[in-house]
Amino acid sequence: GGVVVTLVSLFFSDLQIHSYGLTLLVVLLTALLFALAGFINAVFANSFDDISIVPTFVLTPLTYLGGVFYSVALLPEFWRDLSLANPVLYMVNAFRYGLLGASDIQIGTALAIILLFIVVLTAFSLELLWRGVGIKS
Repeated sequence: GGVVVTLVSLFFSDLQIHSYGLTLLVVLLTALLFALAGFINAVFANSFDDISIVPTFVLTPLTYLGGVFYSVALLPEFWRDLSLANPVLYMVNAFRYGLLGASDIQIGTALAIILLFIVVLTAFSLELLWRGVGIKS
């Protein structure tokens, strides 16, 4: 999906990717982070319908408040500080830096926060597996 959108956008703009390596790294880290979050979501879901609760009520607000459509520098101080607790903000800004070379967050900080969330979700996922939570017998 994203590749098709990017290819179509090339007809309308002159996209020059700032860093291919960083962009690929951020894509892989983001995919890993969302895979871990999806695993945790699935472990706690009792039915197929329960799986849609997290994307609807957690992921969508985090995406809209994560600086996808605006720079967090434009927000009032309270909302800007609140946005710093949003992991999507760091993924978006790391990806933006990889593509465009511009970001609201320092790239080192963004990568560190993404890795921190990956470590925490990995540890939590392993703990759930070791305890057998959500495993049907």
